[in-house]
Amino acid sequence: MALSKQDREFRLSQISYLHFKRLAMDRVLIAFFARLHHRGFPHRLLRKTELTTDAFVEKFLDQPEWFRGFASHPEILRRWIETQLMDMVNRGKPNQAIAAPRPLHGITYRFRNPKRSLDYGASQHLYEMLHGARDGKGDQAIEQLRRFFFQGYDPVTGRVTRDVPLDVETRALMRLLDHVDDRPDTTARVCHPPLCVGAADLLAADVMRLLCYQHFVPRSVMVDYVKVLFSFHLALYHLRLLKLLPALLQQKEAGSNLPHCAQCTLDRQRPETSLSETDSGETQASCPYQVGLLVDLTAQSDSHMAVSAQQSADTHFRRIPAFVKAYFTTKKLHEFALSLVQRAKLPHPATGHFRVEEIWHCLEPTYTAERNSFFQQRVSRLVQDGSEEGNGGLDPAIEAATTMGLDAFGTYIEILMALRGPSHRTEIAACIDSLLLKNRPGALVAQSGTRAMSSRRFILDSRLLEVLLQLAVLRPGGRLGYHSRELRVDELSAFLRKRYGLYIDRLPGDDGFRDPSITDHKALRSNLQAFTSRLRKIGFYHDLSDAYLTQTITPRYQVGPDGETATHTASRGEI
Repeated sequence: MALSKQDREFRLSQISYLHFKRLAMDRVLIAFFARLHHRGFPHRLLRKTELTTDAFVEKFLDQPEWFRGFASHPEILRRWIETQLMDMVNRGKPNQAIAAPRPLHGITYRFRNPKRSLDYGASQHLYEMLHGARDGKGDQAIEQLRRFFFQGYDPVTGRVTRDVPLDVETRALMRLLDHVDDRPDTTARVCHPPLCVGAADLLAADVMRLLCYQHFVPRSVMVDYVKVLFSFHLALYHLRLLKLLPALLQQKEAGSNLPHCAQCTLDRQRPETSLSETDSGETQASCPYQVGLLVDLTAQSDSHMAVSAQQSADTHFRRIPAFVKAYFTTKKLHEFALSLVQRAKLPHPATGHFRVEEIWHCLEPTYTAERNSFFQQRVSRLVQDGSEEGNGGLDPAIEAATTMGLDAFGTYIEILMALRGPSHRTEIAACIDSLLLKNRPGALVAQSGTRAMSSRRFILDSRLLEVLLQLAVLRPGGRLGYHSRELRVDELSAFLRKRYGLYIDRLPGDDGFRDPSITDHKALRSNLQAFTSRLRKIGFYHDLSDAYLTQTITPRYQVGPDGETATHTASRGEI
């Protein structure tokens, strides 16, 4: 049966800003630039028309003093725009159109066509996640990102400066700035603290680490690094939410007084302490909701390791139904809380918005009578509508929910799960797949041709591995805040496991696995050997002799304590 808009409402920004659609990270980054430029606010483009390839060709040809020789080769110009400058939808088809420029520079967001470049809330989630990091680290990371992405742009004059080296594509677009303008939408920002504040801390720390390389890495490479890192952290955050939200709600229903992560157990004493000092992997080791992902590096889809990695992925994706139910429960309780405020039976929250733990207070016995009355009206309406559509017979999904012996609120949630749960499960799985860059460069998950859930397996693509390696070889200290160092393979494995939950040479015991068998140990050893081989192929690993201590991972860019000395030590595998 068709549900009303009130019943279909699912998104709750206190949990996640995402709309749970398939995401393209180029478009997410473009939208993120607008929030960077306007300090968290979305933007309003003042132009009303959609930009087309013809419009860009015309603008370039109208400025021969800047674009010399372009008029003699208009068809080459058109192809250059479509292939090098622009992200196209329906590329190669008769209805192809411009979504936005490639995310070459912060100011490129002004050239996006908003209806074709949707980010489905991901840019807002990234910005507010960074903003919510503790001890001001997130705001520091935001400022560093702003300086990097808007390099060469003067916000006062709105002009490009001449003393900053930029690639030719970026400079070409910035010559067109006179023809576009926008304004911040200061009424539209919604800011909530991240449900998992430890994940926000980790994102902020990784951003600041990565930006240490901005003076040593080609700009285009650096942009790709940031894009892969953002996608990785969005995926990890939402994989953790699949585990976190149902568990916290269950605690609240059981009468716990600590229903959320405000009392975060992550190690905050020395979040940037190096592995060589503590062997802790930094920040994440003590979190009870840390996720464990067993990654397959053997590249053999029929190996025991691949089967185990499939089991790991299956464990996480099977949490989606419980997450959907917990999400529906929280969303509908939020609607109930707002109704109590309107009737002056609940004070309006001091911050202007209910936090998740405040929403869950509506589960307490104090509100039982009001809650049952509120949701009984909705159940009665759904029963009536279901009977009318069924020509006198009640919709089977509604009938099954009403015979479970639950109270009105429980019955209402079961009806929504029966009617809307499957579609939300599919959408969330597709969204997480896109964040994990499934079957693409930088992927953390791979899937064969079949769409069966069990066919997914966690992997560690070379592009993502390279980004994480650039972070792993840094240790605190020096003018830039970090300097590079060598480390052993076992140190790197511990870093990935304890910081991000990526398991290579052991099983994640709390996420779908028990004690390893002899076969498991053999497969894990093979996986570690494949990991070492992958490091060698991308130019980071050097085994100078049989001595264990000389088998080290060498930084590609040697960042000295003075912040000045940098040597490009390898070229293989660079993004």
